[in-house]
Amino acid sequence: MVRDYSAFLPGGAPARREPTALERLGWGPVFARQIDADALNATPPVRVVAVHRSGLQVAGDGIDETIPPGPDATVGDWLRLDRARPRASRVLDRKSLIKRRAPGTGREVQLIAANIDTVFVVTSCNADFNVARLERYVALTFEAGIDPVIVLTKTDLTDDTTPFVEAARAVSERVPVVALDARGIEAAQALADWCKPGRTIAFLGSSGVGKSTLTNALLGAQAIATQGIREDDARGRHTTTRRELHGTPNGCLVLDTPGMRELQLTNAATGIAGVFDDIEALAARCRFTDCRHETEPGCTILTAIEDGSLNPARLARWRKLQAEDAFNSASFAERREKDRAFGKLVRSAVKAKLNRKR
Repeated sequence: MVRDYSAFLPGGAPARREPTALERLGWGPVFARQIDADALNATPPVRVVAVHRSGLQVAGDGIDETIPPGPDATVGDWLRLDRARPRASRVLDRKSLIKRRAPGTGREVQLIAANIDTVFVVTSCNADFNVARLERYVALTFEAGIDPVIVLTKTDLTDDTTPFVEAARAVSERVPVVALDARGIEAAQALADWCKPGRTIAFLGSSGVGKSTLTNALLGAQAIATQGIREDDARGRHTTTRRELHGTPNGCLVLDTPGMRELQLTNAATGIAGVFDDIEALAARCRFTDCRHETEPGCTILTAIEDGSLNPARLARWRKLQAEDAFNSASFAERREKDRAFGKLVRSAVKAKLNRKR
C-alpha cells in the first residue's frame, strides 16, 4: 500500500490538526528536508526506539518491527528503511548525538542516543552527589549540541537541599537546576516545560538516582521497574538494562538509560569548554598565548587562584578532562607514532647510559 506522506514534508502540515504517526515519534522539519515524497514511499522513515543484541527495534507509520544489525545507528536515530535490504537502511542526518569512549581498554566510540532535545542529568541529594561527575555529563551533553538540565532527586533524604543546589548551579551558569522528589506528583509538573509534544528527552546519570522513577512519573504509570539504593554507600543498583524510547500521554518521548559506571569523554573539547567557560575566559587573557597556567608571569588563571575567585579544585578538574579528552580523541595512528617515538627516546637514553659506563 502506498501511503500519503505529504503531511510529513515541509509546508505540508495544516496549522491545526492531530499529530501524525511520525510526528508522535518526533519527526520534524530537520528530517523532512532530507527526503522527498517518492523516497518516503520507497524507503519509509522509521525511528530506532530500542537497541537489542539481535537488532534494532524501529517504529514508523504502520511499522513496528526489529531489523537486523547493520546500520550504524543508535536509539533515537531516524532511518530510511530499505525493505529489501534492511542492513542497508540509511541513517538520516542527526540534529544531536550523545557518544562516549566505549568502556574497556580500547578507544572505540560508543553511540548512546541521537536526536535528543533535552537531557536531564540526574543525581541525588545524598553521599553519591559528585560535582566532577556532573561536569562530565554536562560536557557530554554540550558536545552533543543538546540543552542540559540538572535534576536533583531524593530531596526527602536531606533537611536542606541548598548546598546541593548551589553546588549544582556552580557547574555552569547555562544549566538550570531542579530539585524534586522523583516519587512525588510534582515531578512531572517540574519538568513539564521541557517535555512538550513531539520533543524527545533523555535521563542520564548513575544507577539508583531515580531515572526510571522519573520516567514513570512522566509516563503516568509504573511501566519501568525501580530499585532502591544500597544503604552502606548510597550507590544504586542497575534497573534499566537497555536504552529505549517511551511515549508519554502528552506526546513527548522519554529515553531511560542504564546507569554509566564509566563515562570517559572523547572528541568533547567544545563541551568541556562550555562547562568551564569561566576558566576558558581567563585563559584567553593570559599574557602568553601558549601559557600552561603553571608558573608563567601574567597568567590570569594563577591570579584568580591567588585572589580566591577560582577554586583550585575546579581548575584541576578542567585539566583532567582536557587531558583525558586529548588522549581518547587521538587516533590509533597518532598514539602508535607517539609510543614509537617514546620507545626510541628510552632506547637512546639507555644506550647513552651504557656508553658512559664503558
